[in-house]
Amino acid sequence: MITLIDRASAFKERIAIKSNGQSYTYSQLLSESKSVGIKLLNGDKDLNGARIAFLVPAGFQYACIQWGIWRSGGIAVPLCEKHPLPSITYILEDTKASTVVFSKEFESLLKPLFNTTDIRFIPSETFDEQEGSLPDVQMVRSALILYTSGTTGSPKGVVTTHNNIETQITALTTSWEWDKDDHVLNVLPLHHVHGIINMLSCALWSGACCEFLSKFSTKAVFDTFCKNEVNVFMAVPTIYFKLINYYNELPESDQQKISEQLKSFRLMVSGSAALPVSVLEQWKEISGHTLLERYGMTEMGMAISNPYHGERKPGHIGQALHGVSIRLADENDTEVAEGMQGEIQIKGANVFKEYWNKPKETANTFTPDGWFKSGDIAVLDYGSYKILGRNSIDIIKSGGYKISALEIEEILRTHPKIKDCGVVGIPDDEWGELIGASLILASKDLDIEKLKAWLSDKLPGYKTPRKYIIQDDLPRNVMGKVTKNDIKQLFITTK
Repeated sequence: MITLIDRASAFKERIAIKSNGQSYTYSQLLSESKSVGIKLLNGDKDLNGARIAFLVPAGFQYACIQWGIWRSGGIAVPLCEKHPLPSITYILEDTKASTVVFSKEFESLLKPLFNTTDIRFIPSETFDEQEGSLPDVQMVRSALILYTSGTTGSPKGVVTTHNNIETQITALTTSWEWDKDDHVLNVLPLHHVHGIINMLSCALWSGACCEFLSKFSTKAVFDTFCKNEVNVFMAVPTIYFKLINYYNELPESDQQKISEQLKSFRLMVSGSAALPVSVLEQWKEISGHTLLERYGMTEMGMAISNPYHGERKPGHIGQALHGVSIRLADENDTEVAEGMQGEIQIKGANVFKEYWNKPKETANTFTPDGWFKSGDIAVLDYGSYKILGRNSIDIIKSGGYKISALEIEEILRTHPKIKDCGVVGIPDDEWGELIGASLILASKDLDIEKLKAWLSDKLPGYKTPRKYIIQDDLPRNVMGKVTKNDIKQLFITTK
């Protein structure tokens, strides 16, 4: 029996999900997910790990389909609503999905595949009440495949079991003190751990309510907050940045109303990317909350978190979560001394089972003694971990030193004439890499030489040569983060 689903029986009359202006109980979720499972079985007794992909909007239907796949013995493969057809086709072919469940708004996108594959396509609108029995699904079975590109190669399917998922959920519900009276607004995509596990699954485990918006907008988020129902919110830094900008444009009376409402919240969390200290401080002024930063990956869910009770240090991600073991290791996978930087390595029942059909890649991401190698570099700073960056992207190796691009970005963002920036290493014969900064300006009259002197004062330990280029309209990816490739294209002349 899948514990997450079994627990729902204790909350049958409570509201599980709010979406599309309607409220749905745990009883409805159990009933409709059972019907989904029986239809997916199509007369079989057990799907026995068949991969079932699904492309539907976030909301009650999504949860029913996900649970239905699990209850029928399948492995759920959620697809991204914003992916183009080639990306979706890659996932379907890589997983050898037997079935795709889709809602009507995605029919035109998927239609080219209808008669060109052996995949069974089921419109989600055709699910109705079904009679029959479901298999007994053991917790050791694989449950979910989420795709992550990492930093190299083709996207890899991260396989997690029901046991992995339960461990990820209980680490958070215990550490963050989830309760059945919690009400979370979920504005994140449901093909990532953040939206699926941290929000939807934690809420459903706890008997709480998970609410979805039909379409994201900053106004809709604040309007929902002001209904006095939501008390838990989690988002990526980009969303908090958008909310702050919208808030700052509102009349003072509206700002006061929103701020008073936010102060009553129980928990606010930021994750999935580094949170600029400036954003943390601005949000604290608005809401009265110091955002709780945490650290995780698709391969392990969450592993490190600032405390629910106690000091949350800006720029830090906190301590290991309940049931998770953490160490920092050097390039030889040997644990480093406290205060030294090293790769974050993780052990625990939260860590994924494997990369789908990639035994070599799976083996390479674990040490011989079983530690998962995250690829993220951090330092234990007075009892709290601080991320320095990805070993392959954010750690600049210059003149024999390892320098954190994220730390330099954080300093640059404090300059009054800089709105945003991206820092990367640029290949150089003499130094190995130079430190390069691409700047989005708040003011056109920035003096580069004065900026260099200012930065040297702020970062006295970094004496390597630097390149700078100013770009007012820097390309950005869908999450709003400056990408390395974007920046490299801009560094072409100055030195």
